Amino acid sequence: MPQVVRSRNGALHGPSPVPPLPHRFRSLADREAVEVLHRAARVLVASLPALTDRLVEALYAQEPAYRAAIDSDRAEVWQEVHHSLRHNVGSLIQPREFRESAHRTSRWIGEIRAEQGVPLDAVLHAFRMGGAMVWQDLVDETARRDPDDIRLLVHVAADVWNFVDEHCGVVADAYRQAERRLSWRRENRQRLMVAALLDGTARIADLAEAAEMLGLPEQGRYAVLAATAPGPRGPGAVAAGGGLVSASDAGVARHGPGLAARPPVVLPAAHPGAAALWHPGPDAEFAILPLTGPPGELSELAAALDVPAGTRAGIGSAVEGLAALGDARRLAETALRACPASGGTVLLDEHLPDALVVSSPALAGALADRVLGPLDRLDPADRDVIVETLTAWLDADGSAQRAGARLYCHRNTVLNRLRRFEQLTGRCLTRPRDAVEVSLALAARRLLGT
Repeated sequence: MPQVVRSRNGALHGPSPVPPLPHRFRSLADREAVEVLHRAARVLVASLPALTDRLVEALYAQEPAYRAAIDSDRAEVWQEVHHSLRHNVGSLIQPREFRESAHRTSRWIGEIRAEQGVPLDAVLHAFRMGGAMVWQDLVDETARRDPDDIRLLVHVAADVWNFVDEHCGVVADAYRQAERRLSWRRENRQRLMVAALLDGTARIADLAEAAEMLGLPEQGRYAVLAATAPGPRGPGAVAAGGGLVSASDAGVARHGPGLAARPPVVLPAAHPGAAALWHPGPDAEFAILPLTGPPGELSELAAALDVPAGTRAGIGSAVEGLAALGDARRLAETALRACPASGGTVLLDEHLPDALVVSSPALAGALADRVLGPLDRLDPADRDVIVETLTAWLDADGSAQRAGARLYCHRNTVLNRLRRFEQLTGRCLTRPRDAVEVSLALAARRLLGT
């Protein structure tokens, strides 16, 4: 019988060694071949249980991806194989009656195998194994009945194998469609879970599932990064919602439908927490940062961030556990509000006074008006000189010498401007309480524009 199969391959893929027969003889041979095929196929239909047993055993022996399914529920796999063979062998006898039901069966198998996670290559291999077994049984049955008819069966070999290829295509298409649906559902569920964690609305009972889904430890240390890119926001400016992002792929994210593939900030590849889960918010993008390093890890991460020009980024304080990510998001939002409008990165732990200001804008505005209000009566240029000098002096830790170097003026000029400020406002810069109020008032003007 193997020789018959090899002859069939030669007829399909190589030039025929004999001249083609006249049309009327070829048509007669085709009709006789179909009759031979039908006779053999009817015998196969009658012995389908035995054929199913052999195919299931062959799958178990030759296709490792099917072994787990067979070990788990051999009866279910047997029924699936039997159902497919019954419709496919029936299609060889009555193609019009069985074609659509055979296609439905193949689509169903493709979908359930995708849901079970069986690789597509394994599914297609299983179908081709079934096709080869059916063909060999057709040849064997024909040889048993009348060996001379084998030469006729070769005439329909191409039709049989085209039928197998057709169903492999049906299976592959159904498998890929189901895989896309499953991927969308998985990513959508992931996005919803990330949103719930960052909103602080995730249930305690769901945290273990969230940890498994996202590949994060439930009791690990985390921080949240908030970032906004310059320009108008819209679908094209949204980061990869719920997608894993790393600097190793230059920030290209695995993303869901309708979401852009790049976040506004790229994390450093060398950092141990370089993987992040991005989630789009109404005013910013948020990333969950797993922390695994020493206490200074956040400072190192902030310094190594790739922040494009004009992009604002804020990193909140570290929290313990997935359940605290809602708090971590609010801390990141506070850090983001403390970031200058021109862009840059603010680490909350290093800008706590600014965070106090932006956390209570009404009180901060009232403080700024009370402390700096008298300067508003000056000419704007004169007022700006005093504010600039005061800011430089505070940044220089109260050193008139260093402040003068920054402002390109003499230290005595700095001291004269500071004395004028004290005269106008009634504040004494050497008094600690007044110095704190002045510093917070300047931060309010800078951050809030009050």
